[in-house]
Amino acid sequence: MSPFKLDIEANDAPISTMVVLTIRHKTRYSYRLPVWLGPHRLMLRPRENREVRLLSSSIEVTPPAILTWSNDVFGNAVASASFDAPADALVIDSTAVVELAAERWPAFDVAASAVRYPFSYSSDEIVDLGPLAQPQYVDKAGRLAEWAVAFVRGSETDTLALLKDLVVGTAAQIRYQSREEEGTQSPRQTLDRGWGSCRDFAVLFAEAARSLGFGARLVSGYLYNPDPQFRNAAGSTHAWAEIYLPGPGWVTFDPTHRALGGFNLIPVAVGRSIAQAMPVAGTFFGMTDAYLGMSVEVEVTAQ
Repeated sequence: MSPFKLDIEANDAPISTMVVLTIRHKTRYSYRLPVWLGPHRLMLRPRENREVRLLSSSIEVTPPAILTWSNDVFGNAVASASFDAPADALVIDSTAVVELAAERWPAFDVAASAVRYPFSYSSDEIVDLGPLAQPQYVDKAGRLAEWAVAFVRGSETDTLALLKDLVVGTAAQIRYQSREEEGTQSPRQTLDRGWGSCRDFAVLFAEAARSLGFGARLVSGYLYNPDPQFRNAAGSTHAWAEIYLPGPGWVTFDPTHRALGGFNLIPVAVGRSIAQAMPVAGTFFGMTDAYLGMSVEVEVTAQ
């Protein structure tokens, strides 16, 4: 994905837009010889919210599979694929059509109790957020906490301004670099290396926010870029974070593009960690050298 900048400090009045998008996501696994495919977990159906309406969704799997649907603890739609014959290739082809209606410069009505940082969540919110408000990576040396607290201006500061500074600071201090390999860097690794993918940006931002006491969750989904030179890029998959604020609830922050709000984002899955929101996960049984590789094609286009 080629990042592009969105200015979250713009003073323009909220601009609402509505666009119908077709999302095509094709994943192909290749094997040197036939293998037995274990169950595969597919998270490809977009999540509906006040800004995203799902018009249609379909998944085609080759070789044929039995698909059973469920919802996980976060409410994500999960399709479990089961296979009954060996194959030398696995192709998962997902097509979804969504209506995206979001404001380019959203305004959030934060509750009076949380307008200034630091603030305290209510007792119910503390219980419900649970581990979402707790750092998921060990920070023995306090490197991440020290980095995050540097964005706090004085003993009290505007809550949204603090989070905007944190999202802009992440993009300013970390260089974007696409990574094909699976997995995510730890926040410490991202800070030490000074570069990362969108997954690494999202994890760093969420963990920094958690170290400051915010509830945060990771999101995987798709990026719609209306710029024609980027629209058909394979990088239309994306990862970002959401912060829970009393009043507006879950607020979207995209540290890769230093952006606030979901103007061009289509969420598919949320989780405490990015590993819980992977589009495709599964196993196979066969020779250790049977696996040849994986290819992913993603296209997000406006109708």
